[in-house]
Amino acid sequence: MSLASLLSAEQIIPEMEAKERWPAIVELIDLLVRLGRIKAEDRDSILASLKQREETMSTGIGFGIAIPHASSDRIDQVVASFGRSSSGIEFDALDNAPVKFVVLFVVPKNQFQTHLRTLASIAKFLNDRATRESLANAGSADDILSIFRDRPAK
Repeated sequence: MSLASLLSAEQIIPEMEAKERWPAIVELIDLLVRLGRIKAEDRDSILASLKQREETMSTGIGFGIAIPHASSDRIDQVVASFGRSSSGIEFDALDNAPVKFVVLFVVPKNQFQTHLRTLASIAKFLNDRATRESLANAGSADDILSIFRDRPAK
């Protein structure tokens, strides 16, 4: 599942306010709640699932990328949001570098294959240095979305 198919411009934060991992995750979840992609009453349950996953091992995978993800029985389709931080977010990443790009997604429970495919697709897409540079230089949420649409996954 590609980012282009999961995101709209309104699900993208071109400049995140958060400077640390938990506030960044909350910022992206709250965006999905405001947009109605996650019900307000399900927010805390989904945040708890994300936090549990992060406590196992940081989803800051290196190269300025973090992919917080979880599965939940509170949703019936994959939901995602994307945030960019030019100053960087302290995410306890595997390479200890600040995170510039955060892709958060939640998959319905019992869709293990979808979960794995989505995670692999996002990681592969962001693994490309030119893609990361384009994302860093994009001016708006629409510009970021265009990069997701126009760049084929390698």
